[in-house]
Amino acid sequence: MTEQSAPYMSNPRIRVLGVCEGRPGSPPFRVMEIDGEVIGEVTSITGVLEAAAARGIVIHDLDDPDVVRWVGGDKFTWRVRGTRRGRG
Repeated sequence: MTEQSAPYMSNPRIRVLGVCEGRPGSPPFRVMEIDGEVIGEVTSITGVLEAAAARGIVIHDLDDPDVVRWVGGDKFTWRVRGTRRGRG
């Protein structure tokens, strides 16, 4: 077989970047981008949905790579990896 097809790469409007540690006493957060512009910090799936809706984007499926790209973890990743609670 000599035919090769290029892999499909989606270019979603929404990107949710990796988890960052919050300030002491604040929860960890993820940075959210819409159309390449940084929108701000989100701390939950609800925050992602609300920020998108505020900009007129309705998300029906958070797992659809054509809609949302999760960088550095999936939609359930909201804590920094390798950290433990209660340890200082």
